[in-house]
Amino acid sequence: MGWHNCQQKARESFYIFTLSLLSLLLPLSFLLIARLSGAQYYLLTFTSYSAPESFSFLFSLFLHTNPCILYVLVFIVSIGTLIQSLTGKITLLNESPSPVVQPRLYTAWIVLCTLQVCVGLGIEGSIAAGIDVSDSSFGVELSLLSRVIFLLGLHEATLHWFRTVVKPVVEDTVFGYAREERWAEKVVMAASLGALWWWKLRNEIQILVVMAEVKKEQLMGVAVADFVCWGLYYLIVTIGMVRIVKGLMWIGMISFCRREIENSSKTWANDDKVHHTGE
Repeated sequence: MGWHNCQQKARESFYIFTLSLLSLLLPLSFLLIARLSGAQYYLLTFTSYSAPESFSFLFSLFLHTNPCILYVLVFIVSIGTLIQSLTGKITLLNESPSPVVQPRLYTAWIVLCTLQVCVGLGIEGSIAAGIDVSDSSFGVELSLLSRVIFLLGLHEATLHWFRTVVKPVVEDTVFGYAREERWAEKVVMAASLGALWWWKLRNEIQILVVMAEVKKEQLMGVAVADFVCWGLYYLIVTIGMVRIVKGLMWIGMISFCRREIENSSKTWANDDKVHHTGE
């Protein structure tokens, strides 16, 4: 019995660790897209690099082949999150597990492996090339409110990615069946995202929104990838704003229901007093 409990705890620990690690693929995708945008700008201006050959082979290949697969996958997840935010509901309680259809599971496997390869090669290549765009604000500094809204939207998108792709794949691999969503899983995922945000994302993510404007001001050609980055940024900001509005609506509904209950209690108390007085 003791050995069985140790195995179960080890499996649970491995399960949560794998969930949090694979959930970070989506925010890492935004980090990679920002670095790709910055690297393309430096290749045009040659301010930080003397020649394109300074990039590693993998990263040069990634740059010149226009990583459409990465953009498409991130856009699909982001748009799916926005649709779910507009049509779904805020889930405060644990969700009951539902059986995963095999075609959906296979699709999740393909999407997860594809994004993992893209992010792994891209991040490794950017590190090998020494690319760091954390200080490349180009005189534009996003406000604290903008950063908070983007972080909320990114958390919502990561949670959607976690639920629709990562969780079914990891559950099928580790346990072989769907499990109930637990608070520990979401807390570890949110903490991992917060650590990544504080470490890298909060300084590099603004490249997504400023690059198109910078190229326009410097009379440089604005590429389609720059518009994609701009659209991704504001798509995540929109998700964050929807989250804030729904949160405010939920708080308003709770306050209204509480007030109605208090008014009803007072009415019942007054009616009871009148009834006793009449007797």
